[in-house]
Amino acid sequence: KPLVVAPPMGGQLMSKGVSVDNYPGMPDSTGGDIIRVMKRQAIKYHTTFEEEMVLAVDLSVRPFVVTTNASSFTAHALVLATGADSRWLGVPGEEDLKGGGVSSCATCDGFLFSNKPVLVVGGGDTAMEEALVLARTSTSVLLVHRRDTFRASKVLQDAVLRHPKISVAWNTTVREFKAGEGGMLAAAVLETDGEAREVAVEGAFIAIGHIPNTNFVSGQLEMTPSGYLVTRSGSTATSVDGVFAAGDVADWTYRQAVTSAGTGSQAALDAERWLSETQLGVGDDDESDADEACHPEDYEAWTMKQIKKAFKDKGIDAAAECRGCMEKAQFIEVLCRHGGAM
Repeated sequence: KPLVVAPPMGGQLMSKGVSVDNYPGMPDSTGGDIIRVMKRQAIKYHTTFEEEMVLAVDLSVRPFVVTTNASSFTAHALVLATGADSRWLGVPGEEDLKGGGVSSCATCDGFLFSNKPVLVVGGGDTAMEEALVLARTSTSVLLVHRRDTFRASKVLQDAVLRHPKISVAWNTTVREFKAGEGGMLAAAVLETDGEAREVAVEGAFIAIGHIPNTNFVSGQLEMTPSGYLVTRSGSTATSVDGVFAAGDVADWTYRQAVTSAGTGSQAALDAERWLSETQLGVGDDDESDADEACHPEDYEAWTMKQIKKAFKDKGIDAAAECRGCMEKAQFIEVLCRHGGAM
């Protein structure tokens, strides 16, 4: 049975107080709206939620042991979807203005600043990409970099330096963000060679990298030098059998709500298939399950459970005979070939 162990749901998506317009099928929905709908649907299909903070995971034992701030759980398969946190500057005004003009995602929030002046902080590929995205709709983009050269690829550097709407503030850092009327971002205080100046901007995008939330499995799973989980080609499987990764914890390229949801679906399918093939978890339920009440809304699930129990009773290897995606009729056909009936 699926169990979700996490603090109050949300992550980066919960911080999107404005409409998340790039999530298909849910126009004019905020990040919180999307999360609530997803959680409600998961609960409908018998997912259990435990609002606890995972402190450690032991992948050296089977089943795996998950330790939280309040208890511990065991699981035959794990889907890690702990995301990645944006790196921030830590300057005055930044925290207060998140969602009020200060952001870390131009793709997500750039449309809010059409025909407005913005700035981008950073010198890598992400900063270049953010600046180019914003330059499509903003009146001007000021790219603030603390050094005198970029570390981004030459192709991106050339595109930025040639763009008529993008200017660069070299050897410059941000000292402070200031709010204006309505509590929204109005200006940034910049420092260049020890001299401070105030620049009027309505949007500020911090692009100095992300920090994947993988410390709790450090040393147990293969990771990139930046700490992102490495998955096998064509799969969400990690370097340990039975452990799968979904969303930003393994994605340093797209980082979108819809792509995270997509890899979440892939990870669920991979985990289900792996459990079916290995037969782990079979027989974990109480024998009393066979005697449970049969209600119309769960009849299909109930009959499948009885069929699988018949497989087990007759010593038939369901994994060898059937794929995990087989329908009920195919299970019954295999059972009949073995001269059995429920």
